[in-house]
Amino acid sequence: MDSREKVREFSISHYHAEEEPFYVDVGGETQIFKAAFDERIPVICKGPTGCGKSRFVERMAYELNRDSKNGKIPLIKQPCHEDLTADDLKGRYLLSGEYQEGSALVAVKTGGILYLDEIVEARKDTTVIIHPLGDESRFLLIEKLGKMYQAPDSFMLVMSYNPGYQIKLKDLKQSTRQRFVSIDFDYAPKDLETQIVSHEAKIDEKMAEGLVEIGAHVRNLKNNGLEEGASTRLLVNTGKLIRKGIPPIKACKVGILNPITDDMDVYADIRKGLEDIIDNYFPK
Repeated sequence: MDSREKVREFSISHYHAEEEPFYVDVGGETQIFKAAFDERIPVICKGPTGCGKSRFVERMAYELNRDSKNGKIPLIKQPCHEDLTADDLKGRYLLSGEYQEGSALVAVKTGGILYLDEIVEARKDTTVIIHPLGDESRFLLIEKLGKMYQAPDSFMLVMSYNPGYQIKLKDLKQSTRQRFVSIDFDYAPKDLETQIVSHEAKIDEKMAEGLVEIGAHVRNLKNNGLEEGASTRLLVNTGKLIRKGIPPIKACKVGILNPITDDMDVYADIRKGLEDIIDNYFPK
């Protein structure tokens, strides 16, 4: 066999959750995702950073695996960035002559879920290669191998991005966007977010409620002095610090304020106001 015929297995681990990822359905997104999977329609998840888009996809992969009669469906997550190339998705020949499969090829061959996270960060010439996977034909052409791979029924294409960071140069083309159904995500209502923070950080609900209320104050300042609000992820991380014995005021400052107000000069007045709010919730 010619050395160039050899195919090296892709090194990315296939994700199979052993435990059920915790996720609280907010607006019927679970039903929409499952319907799209059954009808082989690709899905876009869009919403602010840290609101649960990736966790939702992980939960859906777990549920589809649990319900699947055809074996495991791997979740293959591909972070997108400006240096992502078509070869990262399709694959490339190595110096040894072996062919290293890209994430898209692995997902198609294994009948998995290809999750392109923060898709708007990828170059347009890279994202165009997924168009055939979003069509009814559902195929991936690998020119270097001279082969066309047909995606099985269990394959699903999922993308996510944060519209808040979207600029014209990084917008999705309509030719890409209209191949997908799009699910809008946002931070959960107060009672549900309190439940999420309490569960994920393993803290009592009263403490979690205080963190959620502080998060709401921060979010009210988005586009009014702050570029971004406090994500649920930040609130969970802060709760974990509190659970480990860090005083709540200190935990809030390093877990919430510091990540979103890293420029002390620019955010000095906003930070002072938020510090006062935190001090009121957790008096010394």
